[in-house]
Amino acid sequence: MQAVVDLTRCQGYAQCVFLAPRVFELHGEEGLLYATAVPDDQLERVHQAAAACPVQAILLGEEVSGGAR
Repeated sequence: MQAVVDLTRCQGYAQCVFLAPRVFELHGEEGLLYATAVPDDQLERVHQAAAACPVQAILLGEEVSGGAR
């Protein structure tokens, strides 16, 4: 599965970091780094992170594409 974070929407609440720390990581105070290819053992955590995002900035799918990077 692919994950893309719309960094123009992301407000740095870091709910994703708490729920899926192997996929999402804060760099500095508000810079978000993330793995676009989600490992199979992290799928449930990433789904939880996407659902918990207050601004719905995390997009998930087999082939997520578009301007959200």
